[in-house]
Amino acid sequence: MPRFEADEIALAYLDEGEGEPILLIHGFASNKEVNWQYPGWVDLLVKEGRRVIAIDNRGHGQSQKFHDPAAYGAPVMAEDARRLLDHLGIESADVMGYSMGARITAFLALNHPDRVRRAVFSGLGYGMVTGVGDPEPIAAALEAERLQDVSDRTGRAFRAFAEQTGSDRLALAACMRSSRQKITEADVTRISQPVLVAVGTKDDIAGSPQKLAALMPHADVLEIPGRDHMVAVGDKVHKQGVLAFLNNVDA
Repeated sequence: MPRFEADEIALAYLDEGEGEPILLIHGFASNKEVNWQYPGWVDLLVKEGRRVIAIDNRGHGQSQKFHDPAAYGAPVMAEDARRLLDHLGIESADVMGYSMGARITAFLALNHPDRVRRAVFSGLGYGMVTGVGDPEPIAAALEAERLQDVSDRTGRAFRAFAEQTGSDRLALAACMRSSRQKITEADVTRISQPVLVAVGTKDDIAGSPQKLAALMPHADVLEIPGRDHMVAVGDKVHKQGVLAFLNNVDA
C-alpha cells in the first residue's frame, strides 16, 4: 500500500484506475478499505472510468497514529488531503467524504476551492453546522477497558466498530476530541461548487440534509431510504445517486 509524507507525517492511500480523479475521505473510526473498498465503491468508480484515490486519515488505518488531540482536527486532515493531491500531481478532483470525511471535505472545499471540482457530503447534514453531539461519551467508550463497561448507546456502537476494524482506540479517542469543528452557516454559503448531500432517512447523527443543502447555491439532497448512519455508506440508492451526480456534466 503506497504511503507519502505529509508535513512529516506518514499517510497511507490507494490509487486505482484511470480517468477523472475522485478523492474519497472516510469517516471516523473507519479506513479506506472499510469505508470504500469493502462496500464496493472503489470497484464501482473504477468501472465508471474514474481514477480513485482514497486516503487513510491520520490516526486511522495504515496511517501514522497520535494520542494527542492537538495532532488532529478536520482542518488539519483537510490539509493532509490537499497534500495527497499535491503528491499525486492532481490539480483538481471530485471529492467525496463520509461523516467526519464530509466535514474534512467541506474544509478542503472552503480553504482550497480550486482543488475541489464537485463535493459529496455523505452521512452528514446540518450537523456540520450544529455539531453532532458531545464527543466525550464516544472518546470515553473508546478508552474503556472493556466493551461491556460502556453504557452510552452511541459510544458503544463506535467502540464495537473500532474493535471490528482493529483500530488504535486511543488514537481514535484523541481524534474524537478534536475533529468535530463546526462550520458556520456563513462559511457553508461560501461553498460554491456543486454539492450532493446524501444522508440515510434513519440517520439520527447527521442532522437534516435539506437544511444544510439550502445554505449552498448549488446543492442537491439524496435521501437514502431506511438506512441509518452505520449502514448507509454501501447502500445501492446511495451509489446510484452519487454516480448520477458525478455524471451530470452540467453540475
